[in-house]
Amino acid sequence: MSLSKKTVKRIEKLLKDTVLRKLETYTPETEHMPFHYRLLGKDRYAMFSFIHSINTTFGMSIWEKLGEILASDAGYYAKRQYKLLGEIDEETEKVINTILHKLRSGNIEADKEREIEDIRKKIKPGKTKTDPDSVIDLFVKIKDKEFYFDITSVKPNIKEFVALKRKILRWTALRLSQDKKVFVFTGIAIPYNPYHPEPYERWTLKGLFDLKRKEVMVGREFWNFLAGKDIYEELLDIFQKVGQELRPIIDEKFKELRNQFD
Repeated sequence: MSLSKKTVKRIEKLLKDTVLRKLETYTPETEHMPFHYRLLGKDRYAMFSFIHSINTTFGMSIWEKLGEILASDAGYYAKRQYKLLGEIDEETEKVINTILHKLRSGNIEADKEREIEDIRKKIKPGKTKTDPDSVIDLFVKIKDKEFYFDITSVKPNIKEFVALKRKILRWTALRLSQDKKVFVFTGIAIPYNPYHPEPYERWTLKGLFDLKRKEVMVGREFWNFLAGKDIYEELLDIFQKVGQELRPIIDEKFKELRNQFD
């Protein structure tokens, strides 16, 4: 196995604890949805709501923790919900707004290195302050290189992508306000490719992100980067193994949901 036995156990425990906690605490939505009920049936809609709730749990409770586990196993420093402190001066905010405007209008192509250097040249030393964009989903330090990731949903719309681009530009400025010489890389992580086996080419990415320099990492690429080796298929196998172990309990929950509407 590429992953250590200890790490495999940590991942298995994360998945089991998260799903079992959801199974124990979940109750069907109490809101009245007459059109959905008549079209799908209350029992089917209750099961759909449960699955949707599980999907939400992945975003809130699994991806960041999984990333932290994999990076730690590789010997990197990793911390989820990391607080990045700093201060962005008015002139640097203007530089960020200009970069974003030119990208959206198509006047320039995304160039991660140039964007970082433009911010590095302009940023002034700032106070160690909390910013509205201070919280990082996952921070990873590999030797003297710092990586800051926002782990986002698999199909952001154009407004969400614009907001994400602005956020990671501001992360760069916050960090450089504390140390202009540091190697800093800010990017977007998408847990899996919903278009597999086709490449992830969602039209909303176009023009905003430097894909050549991996400003957006999707699925296999992201998890392998954190692990420092190719562990993606092994990771899927772990999910499958835990799923098979939990299937009888999940099936019992589905049965319970159906019985509520008999």
